[in-house]
This record gives sequence, C-alpha cells and structure tokens, in this order.
Amino acid sequence: MKITRRTTLGLIGAALMPHQVLGAAQDPAFLKDKIDAGELPPLAERLPKAPRIIEVAALGGQPGRTGGVLRTLIGSQKDIRLMTIYGYSRLVGYSRDLHFEPDILERFEVEEDRIYTFRLRDGHKWSDGSPLTPEDFRYAWEDVFNNEDLTSSGLPRVLRVEDEGPTFEIVDPLTVRYSWKKPNPDFLPNLAAPQALGMVLPSAYMKQFHARYQDEDTLKKLMKKYKAKKWTALHIKMSRQYRPENPELPTLDPWRNTTTPPADQFVFERNPFFHRVDENGTQLPYVDRVVMGVSSSAIIPAKTGAGESDLQAAGIDFADYTFLKDSEKRYPVKVSLWKKTQGSRVAILPNQNYNDPIWKPILRDVRFRRALSVAIDRHEINMAVFFGLGKESADTVLPDSPLFRPEFASGWAGHDPDLANRLLDEMGLAERDDDGLRLLPDGRSAEMIIETAGESTVDTDVLELVIDHWRKIGLALFVRTSQRDIFRSRALGGQIMLSIWSGIDNGVPTADMNPGQLAPTTEDQLQWPLWGVHYLTSGEQGEAPDTAESQQLLRLLAEWGTSVTAQQRERVWIDMLRIYSEQVYSIGLVNQTLQPVLASARLRNLPEAGLYGFDPTCYLGVYKPDTFWLEDA
Repeated sequence: MKITRRTTLGLIGAALMPHQVLGAAQDPAFLKDKIDAGELPPLAERLPKAPRIIEVAALGGQPGRTGGVLRTLIGSQKDIRLMTIYGYSRLVGYSRDLHFEPDILERFEVEEDRIYTFRLRDGHKWSDGSPLTPEDFRYAWEDVFNNEDLTSSGLPRVLRVEDEGPTFEIVDPLTVRYSWKKPNPDFLPNLAAPQALGMVLPSAYMKQFHARYQDEDTLKKLMKKYKAKKWTALHIKMSRQYRPENPELPTLDPWRNTTTPPADQFVFERNPFFHRVDENGTQLPYVDRVVMGVSSSAIIPAKTGAGESDLQAAGIDFADYTFLKDSEKRYPVKVSLWKKTQGSRVAILPNQNYNDPIWKPILRDVRFRRALSVAIDRHEINMAVFFGLGKESADTVLPDSPLFRPEFASGWAGHDPDLANRLLDEMGLAERDDDGLRLLPDGRSAEMIIETAGESTVDTDVLELVIDHWRKIGLALFVRTSQRDIFRSRALGGQIMLSIWSGIDNGVPTADMNPGQLAPTTEDQLQWPLWGVHYLTSGEQGEAPDTAESQQLLRLLAEWGTSVTAQQRERVWIDMLRIYSEQVYSIGLVNQTLQPVLASARLRNLPEAGLYGFDPTCYLGVYKPDTFWLEDA
C-alpha cells in the first residue's frame, strides 16, 4: 500500500501566489544604507523566486511595519539557543495546529513513510548571500554525518532503521531525496523539532574547516586562531547551528547573531535573505534587532517586572505572575497567561533503577506507586500552589491532544488514603514503628528521600504538602537538594530513590510524533535513567529493562517506528499511554498550568493565549515571532 503525504505550496492559506505580492515589496529601511552602497542587492534579488508567504491576517494578526529593537533576558550565554527555537526556521515545521508544513522547503513529498523528496526554493540564499543548493545537503550527509572523525558514534538513531541509514541522492538542481528500505516515520518530527536534525549546512563556508577540503597548514592556522586542538573540534565549533555562537556562520533563521562570546549581551540582526514575506510583500522579520541581555536567572523576574524586557517568557514562572501583573501599572507592558504543554507541571518519579536491595523491589511494585499517587491530595496542591487554575491530573497528554483519553488523566489520581493504606498492607508493609511509620522487610522505618535540583519554588511548595500527605499513610519523606549536574550524575549512578521534576514534556502530541517519552529511551528520564541510557547507547551502557511492562513499551515504540498509517501510530500511542497510566511510572499532580508571557504594550501580533512548551511548540516558535512588530518602530 502506498501512503503519500504531498504538500505543494509553502503558504499559510493558499489564496496568495508569489507574483501577487512581490510587486509591492519594499526593502526594510534598516538595510537601506547597505543596499545604496551596493553591499546588498535589492529585495527582489534577495528573496527566493517563490518565497514563503505568511498571511498574517489569517493568523489573527495584523500586517505590520519593519523596524525597531526587541529586548529580552536570558540566564546564561548558552540560552542564545532560544533565538534558534523562537525563529523556528525549519526544512519542515509545525503549523499552529501541529500539522507538518514546508518552510525552508518549497514542498516535500513522502511515500510509504520511507521515501522523502525535498524541493528547494529557487533562488533561496543563506544570510551571507550564498545560494542554498543540494550541495549543502550533500555536504552535511557525506562529509559530516558519514565522516567517522566527525561522527564517531555513527549516524543518529533517528536516521537508522534496523541499523541502516538512508540512501541520499540529488535528483536535480533543486531536489534531494532520502530513501530508506523500511518506514521511518520519525524523520519529519525530528526536522520540525526544537533541536532539529542538521540535514543542511552552508558548505561554501564550512569547507574551509574540513580536512577533506582544506590544506593541512591552513587548517592548523585556523585551529590556532579559534583555539581548537583538532580539526574535528574546530569544525564542530564553527558549524554549531542550535546554539549560534559563531557570528560568521551563515544561517537561514530570521535573525543572525552578530556578537562573539563571551559577552553580556548578544545582538541578533535581521537576515537580509530570509525567505518569508507577509501578504503585502513585506519581508520578515518585522523587528530589525533582538538584543538578548545576559542576567542571573534569579533576578530575571525582577528585571522583567522593572520594564527591562520587551518580550519575556523564559526565566519567569507562574509564581512571578502577581508581581509581573502589578508591573502593568508602572510600565507599558502586558502580561498574558499561556497553557503549559507538560503532562504535569510537577511530577514525582520513583526510580526503577534505585540500587538499594530492599527499596528497589518496593519501588518496582506497582501497588506502591499507586499508593503514593492516591495518597496525594491534588486538589489541595492545586488550590495552595496554583490558585486553583491548574487541572488535577495524572501525568498524561492534555485535552488539546487528539490522543487524550479522560481515563488516563484520572487513573490513580483521585485522593483516597484508605486505598493507599490497603495497597501498602497488601504488599506486606503493614507493621509500624512507635512513630507510626511502616516497617521495611529488614526492620528499617519507611523513610524516603526525594531529590530536587532546587531550581523552582513551586517544587518546594508542592513537597511541603506531599510530605504531610504521605506521613498520613505511614511514610516519611525527606528532601535533598543538589545542583542539576550532580543530580543527574547521582541518578545515573542509581543513587536516587525519588525525584521531583516535570511530567512528560510533550503533552499535546499527535500520532505522527514519536512516543519515545513514554518508554525508557534517554538518560534524563529520572524514573528509569539506566534503562534509558541502555537504549540510547544501543546496549553499551546502563542496564537492560527487565520488567514486562518496560519491555512492552519498547516493543510498542519499535512498532510505531515501522508503522505506515496514522491509524497504526494512534493505536500504538494509546497502548503506550495506557501502560504508562496503569503502571504510574510518573506520579503527575497538576497540569494545564499557566505560563506568564510579558510583552511590551507596543508589541503586536503576539497571541493573547497559546500553548507554551519546548516540544513541539518551540515555546513561542510556532506562533512565528518574525511576524511580531513594534507599533512605534
């Protein structure tokens, strides 16, 4: 059976064609001096012949004017990656309703979920004016992905189906194709991801750093200049797209970094060759410059409330909402509340890989995890910590997802201390000490330690209540705080019993998105870190999952990876969600909580409400910040 997904136009709303809008196109005033000096060609020569037309009005916005500077705050230098996420320029991306759409590509075709044909936009250019061609795809594929020195661990898992990569071919001067022998439905989601697969690189620029194309003496001089010990380290440093620290690296994003780190602020300027225009032919982005000020994470809320940011979501949380809302009285700003996309704003994760011989079988007993869950009074937590604005729920997908099932949200999430006590008694934990704590099989009192990175006052407030809830069923809970790196290291060492973190990251998935978050697939899943690293390293590290349910989750994940229909993928998702819910691998508490988004009163086209999360919405990314504009610019 041949399943073909075919997209022919990179438009939002197909009413407008390129020739209908480009006749009225005008150059941004920001670029006028360079155009007059002959340093830049006019707009018609900078844009692709068929640019991507964003019908701003169809998105509920208003076509705007170019110009102005937008200020935002970041907690550290590495957070300049937010510009890559916010800019959300991808070969294939998500629309606001989370369907795939071509972006950098003019169109794409998918056959049987194994043959992917990409058509480039004729005349599309990198930010330095060099053409985007199939050679840039070939370079990334042959000279990076398939270079053993640069990619010593081999192709990324997402590019391997049964350990075999695709065949790459250049079909014609504007078309490339990737073909697998069997389906690879995970390819498009990874192209649309926040940290997208790097399938294309500016080859004309990057070849100077590659041993295949550069002579050894020049390469050594470049290594000395950029402080790299090996040519491979040099190439990786200069080609980093996700965290754009190299101002010289050509980009396809709406803004390009102009600041070499280290710095106290980073200035991103409009990409003069960006491929999107609005329905009036105005080249996007509207805003000329984005200035990212580096600040201490602890004082970002205070600086935001003091009028030092024109657009802020990173570094602020619901706990800051009252203070930020009050700043509307003093500064021309507006604070909106968006819905967080996590399966649970706060989740408690019993570690299936805890190395204590007495506690390990207890934590792996589903009755214990269910008892912990139903002993928690989620309503009290919602009212006390989230002012009743969240939704009491297990850790599962949100109603915004077509995969939502109410029974998964309510599963083992009702407050029932009597049931919790019965479950613990059935396990053989009925005896108690003089303080009313249950006794373990070796005679110890049931004292548990939960670990936190200590980065959120919300976590602290929640734990104060959970300590009381669990004490009522004979379990003592103590909190240990450590730095994030130490926290992660201890988890991989099997030294953490319980941890508090957020729930599943993508609470608004469609069946076309990978369900790997529900199975042990990565080392940072704190409910089973050793199983996750085992999967991630193809068995070279960690421990193989040894419970029937965890193994079934991995089998279902593999089944999703070979599926060819949406119906098959949806069935896999539902089966995995059911197991995840019934086994209570993650004790979710409250979801659909709210994220403050502060913006200057001058900023236009920022939606009043939206879905806020890393994957798949890229925080603000799917709402196209390149269409935001400043009224007095």
